[in-house]
Amino acid sequence: MNKNKFSVKNLPGWVYMLVIFGFLYLTGLHTEAIGQVQRALLATGILQPKLSEIPQTPITAENPPENRFPTEALAANDFLLQDLNGKTIKFSSLQNKVIFLNIWATWCPPCVAEMPGIQRLYEKVGSNQKIAFVMLSVDQAGAEKVKKFITKKGYTFPVYLPASNLPEAFQTRSIPTTFILSKDGKIAARHDGMADYNTKKVEDYLTSLTR
Repeated sequence: MNKNKFSVKNLPGWVYMLVIFGFLYLTGLHTEAIGQVQRALLATGILQPKLSEIPQTPITAENPPENRFPTEALAANDFLLQDLNGKTIKFSSLQNKVIFLNIWATWCPPCVAEMPGIQRLYEKVGSNQKIAFVMLSVDQAGAEKVKKFITKKGYTFPVYLPASNLPEAFQTRSIPTTFILSKDGKIAARHDGMADYNTKKVEDYLTSLTR
């Protein structure tokens, strides 16, 4: 009578996958692993951000800058941001600048996936004094975890955490969500979900809004 002997080779494939994903989850590496897969998807160029057309009508007394975009002005003057060194600033201090605002978290795979592209965009246009980047982390664990993540990745774009309630205009049910604000504080573009921002189109779009 032959007895069935246990053999790892006889285990079904789903068991291996369960063990692998369990290990990644317990070690906290699942976010990075999934992010790498999604980063490969971004590399195909099929996930482009939605950018509204910039009105070409000349600015005149009859057509002032505040009428360039149909969205209502943001009531975010009292919105407070805290940088990774604990300094608090008012969102209104960025007025008269084009703002690239990205809402993200360290535990969010698509956020992790699109960040290298945002970093490269920042390296191209971040020196423009008329453009401001606000990488707004919604991590509940606090600034230290976010700072550790940013340092490990070597990102240099400005990172903040909310220091007051998020304005209604920036409320979102999913992350990442990216807003591009014109100089008059209106939302020129919004994109929900990950996208490839390291493109000439986005670069030119930001630059065009500064004029």
